[in-house]
Amino acid sequence: MSTFAAMKYRILNKEEMEIFDEDFKYFLIANGVSNEEWIEMNKSDQDRAIQVVELFSDTVLQKVYEKVKFIEHRGKSACMVFKLNAENVEMISLNSTVNVLDLSTPKTIHDALLNHTAELSTFRSEKKYGKVREEEIHDMLTQGCVNSSEAFWILLDKVLSD
Repeated sequence: MSTFAAMKYRILNKEEMEIFDEDFKYFLIANGVSNEEWIEMNKSDQDRAIQVVELFSDTVLQKVYEKVKFIEHRGKSACMVFKLNAENVEMISLNSTVNVLDLSTPKTIHDALLNHTAELSTFRSEKKYGKVREEEIHDMLTQGCVNSSEAFWILLDKVLSD
């Protein structure tokens, strides 16, 4: 392994590293690091070991972000769903126009769509990525977005079309 660049995303946490344990072993082998060398690196050159984990983390997250198609951000008064296309991101936003309406859970969103449409405002927008798609996804997830589904996007799209 040669010189390492600055991290692109973040280091995987302990639980994530456990999930990718087998992948990490293959990563080490593919990069010419034997199990004995890895153990020694952890003892004698922890900075280098951390760099290896950082590189692995970036590799894993890059692959994960490439597959992400829909994310959402929910709050008490708003729910935004994002469709992450290759060149741009589309957003559908559902907003409560009254303080008593809660849009933070699937159940309350469903209730609002069925029973409180007069208290909802919706809009959609679209924009090109300001930086590399996967880096924008990382930023959005860091800011509180979570994975979403195509089904939820289609439902909101239908609501806006009707």
